[in-house]
Amino acid sequence: QVQLTESGGGLVQAGGSLRLSCVFSGRTFATYNMGWFRQAPGNEREVVAVISGSGDETYYTDSVKGRFTISRDNVDDMVYLQMNNLEPEDTARYYCAASPFALSALVKGRTDYRGQGTQVTVAS
Repeated sequence: QVQLTESGGGLVQAGGSLRLSCVFSGRTFATYNMGWFRQAPGNEREVVAVISGSGDETYYTDSVKGRFTISRDNVDDMVYLQMNNLEPEDTARYYCAASPFALSALVKGRTDYRGQGTQVTVAS
């Protein structure tokens, strides 16, 4: 059973940075594509960034391109989301997700496993 635990959220001023971390356990990490999703109150959940098991492929939603970077450490079974130049519109609960299936499925929103999330609040 895959377990995911996020950390690193918090309150930050617009223009600031945060680094989210997610610990993966229960299966062979490198065989899972990983992603970060977010959901703000009243909004649908949206994919933020996705990374392949090897780390060679990444995907970002348009609104975060150039500001966010997803990365993974296949030795320590961790996935990260570095968020720079944060905007109030980035305020949401951020979730780490994992899927053993195609990367495209994760990009389309399939989350076979998901953590409890960490809150990110960006003040203007």
